[in-house]
Amino acid sequence: MEYVTDDTPLYRLYLRGLAIRYEGHRGLWMPIMWHLALRGYPGAMIELADWFSADASVESMGAVADAFSAAGLYRRAYLKGDARAAKNFAVSHFNRGDLHGYRTWLRRAAIAGDTEAMVELRYFELRLPHRHARKVGRLRPRQKRDDVL
Repeated sequence: MEYVTDDTPLYRLYLRGLAIRYEGHRGLWMPIMWHLALRGYPGAMIELADWFSADASVESMGAVADAFSAAGLYRRAYLKGDARAAKNFAVSHFNRGDLHGYRTWLRRAAIAGDTEAMVELRYFELRLPHRHARKVGRLRPRQKRDDVL
C-alpha cells in the first residue's frame, strides 16, 4: 500500500487536476480525478462527489452502496480517514433537508477530528447562514461566531 504524502506522484497529479479545474490551466480535470479516485485517493473522491452533488438533490447523491455515486465516494473517502468527506456529506444532507443524516455525518466528522464539525455539533442548529439553506427554508442571519470558525 502506498502512503500519500506531499511528495508522491499521486499528490502532484491531484494538484494538477485542481489547477486545471479551479485555475483554468490546460487539460481535463475529470479523467485525472477518476484516475486518482480509482486508486483510492480521498481528495479526488471528495472533488468528484462535490461535483456530482452540486445541485443537492436526492438523485444526484445516489446510494451509499453505489461506489461511484456521490454518496458512495464520500463514504469511501471517509473510510480512508478523511474527515473533510464526512463534513461535506453532512452539508449535502443538510442541503437536502435531511437533518438526521446531517447530524449523523457531522458527528462522524467530529470523531474523525474536524474541529469545525465539533463546534457545529455543540451548537447544533437547524438553520445555517449559507445560500443552500435558503433553498430548503433553513436560512438564518450571520452571527459573530460565524466569523470565528
